Amino acid sequence: MKKIIITLDGYSSCGKSTLARQLARELNYVFIDSGAMYRAITLYFLRQHVDWNNKTEIHKALGEITLDFQFNELTGQADMYLNDENVEALIRDMLVSEHVSEVSAKEEVRSFGVAQQQKMGEKKGIVMDGRDIGTTVFPDAELKIFVTADPAVRVERRFKELYEKNPSITIEEVKSNLEMRDYLDSNREVSPLRMAEDAIVLDNTSMTREEQLQIALGWAKEKMK
Repeated sequence: MKKIIITLDGYSSCGKSTLARQLARELNYVFIDSGAMYRAITLYFLRQHVDWNNKTEIHKALGEITLDFQFNELTGQADMYLNDENVEALIRDMLVSEHVSEVSAKEEVRSFGVAQQQKMGEKKGIVMDGRDIGTTVFPDAELKIFVTADPAVRVERRFKELYEKNPSITIEEVKSNLEMRDYLDSNREVSPLRMAEDAIVLDNTSMTREEQLQIALGWAKEKMK
């Protein structure tokens, strides 16, 4: 079977990354978490007090950033490394979540991320999830999946994920954060979140992880023939 590029786009907390990881594992493909890349950039900006409304500061900061994915034998997954530091846990913090949509909307940040992502996909055999992967990063990808779920379900999923790390968080905070990110992702000037015309919709509101995996695997194998 030929190697292809598989893209998964959709709103926050609709299960894109989980499905992308499962697909990559089943197909022996490389999984690239584009969201982790933008979260790592946001973490760096926050740490260095970068004014992301100042283009000069953005350019300078981006020139100081190296991003890499390294396999973690304990988890069986690839962790995000920022300047040789494993930041996989740190980039999931609520502070990063509150600013990542705003930072990633900046044209300079977007261009930096897209260039790195496209280079990673030159040899194909990858699964990448994000907001603009099927529309901007890989418009010619063989399989584009647009993942969606009911907003209330997305809030509940995100709350459970964050509560394990921060028991003081409230579901209202999570709901507000998701609504803000949905709006910013959909209305940014550069590469807004939208479904590619040739994407297949996967609504996993009432699906188990195994059920959505089997559906996506079927689509992938058809495209790989």
